[in-house]
Amino acid sequence: MSVQATVLVADDDSAIRTVLTQALTRKGYEVRTTGNAATLWRWVTDGDGDIVITDVMMPDGNGLDLLPQIKKRREDLRVIVMSAQNTLLTAVKAAERGAFEYLPKPFDLPELLDVVDRALTEQEQPAENQADADAGDDNLPLIGRSQAMQTVYRAIARLTATELSVLITGESGTGKELVARALHDFSKRKGGSFVAINMAAIPRDLIESELFGHEKGAFTGAANRYAGRFEQAQGGTLFLDEIGDMPLEAQTRLLRVLQEGEYTTVGGRTPIRTDARIISATHRDLKQLAAQGLFREDLYYRLNVVPIRLPPLRERREDIPDLALHFLNNLSDLGLGAKTLTPAGMQVLQRYPWPGNVRELENVVRRLTALYAQETIDAAEIEAELLEASGGQPAMELDADRSESLSEAVERQLRRYFDSHGGALPSRGLYNRVLHEVERPLIVLTLAATNGNQVKAADLLGLNRNTLRKKIRELDIPVVRGLNS
Repeated sequence: MSVQATVLVADDDSAIRTVLTQALTRKGYEVRTTGNAATLWRWVTDGDGDIVITDVMMPDGNGLDLLPQIKKRREDLRVIVMSAQNTLLTAVKAAERGAFEYLPKPFDLPELLDVVDRALTEQEQPAENQADADAGDDNLPLIGRSQAMQTVYRAIARLTATELSVLITGESGTGKELVARALHDFSKRKGGSFVAINMAAIPRDLIESELFGHEKGAFTGAANRYAGRFEQAQGGTLFLDEIGDMPLEAQTRLLRVLQEGEYTTVGGRTPIRTDARIISATHRDLKQLAAQGLFREDLYYRLNVVPIRLPPLRERREDIPDLALHFLNNLSDLGLGAKTLTPAGMQVLQRYPWPGNVRELENVVRRLTALYAQETIDAAEIEAELLEASGGQPAMELDADRSESLSEAVERQLRRYFDSHGGALPSRGLYNRVLHEVERPLIVLTLAATNGNQVKAADLLGLNRNTLRKKIRELDIPVVRGLNS
């Protein structure tokens, strides 16, 4: 096999170096590995390697600090950054300092190999000035290190240098405005204003005035000129929250402004050029609303240039301890006293389904801090508060009764299975074992639903009848005799 390119790998973990060497070699790459930053820098300055994969934390240096030096010395050398820190700041810093891609640890090996292929084939994009990510981790607007949040962080990092419109979707209380603020604060518009407007909270007849402003005497009660949100956001970011609640007539005018790049105030005649980045958010399905004629389809595509989906808290339960600790620390700073939660209490929080998402969690932590005098809060106190919040239904029952998708149920069971190994990996052959676990009950229940009729069951499953019979034998599924099959 001919060598495609040379990959330089720098990681303090010898196991990761071994895995990457084996995988990259199988794809035809030459691989050179090191556990320190000094050796990587020597290779780079000697002109070695076609691509770099580096960890952030190494014994003798920081991969993020080395990035600008690498780009200055060899501008065309692509660098892939990996990190177990997994915060928004890490992703933004990696993008700001010139990384081709940022991948959180533990990384998905096929994804990393795909990134390496793209790094060697995609054309270099011109660099743009980006905002300095100089905030500390304690000041981060978004908390959580789950895989679900890593997707959000990477999207934000990629968008810091762009002017593209972003549509943030997610349930109420997931933190959509925090994402919008992060997009503003880490962008080159951070020196301008971040102006937010909630479309659901404004009377229909005042929306145009709120957005575009009005002149004195434009309508009854307009005693003075009013600068609308577009004017207030000049040079900055305009955040249109709950855009799905915007009336159709206002949607038409907004679309015209986005298309033409200018607007007039209510009662005004002079066009005003707009210079604001548009970020919108909604908890509703805009595509479905468009299909129902309740939201303009052309406006939807104009706003949804880059979509970001914020996961509900129940999809990232591993983030609950970090979030709870963050809220406790904030309340301590406000003079409410330092409080801690016991491990048993934290488990209660992680079992609760959180229909109100992060906002509800913050409110519960506030109540616990204010209502309980003891410094350490245990499971009993937390269960009492959650019982009150859920209208008297125990948290475990509420979680069991919650409408749960098949994907969520499978993910929950698989997470429990991985956790049961205490950090070790399950035995090999996991993929086939999981398929076997799902396949058997699926066929058993389908046969029951069709009263044992294998022809109907095969048709319902989308299988050939002979394939179904083979699986019935392989999975040792009892066949009910006496029914037409």
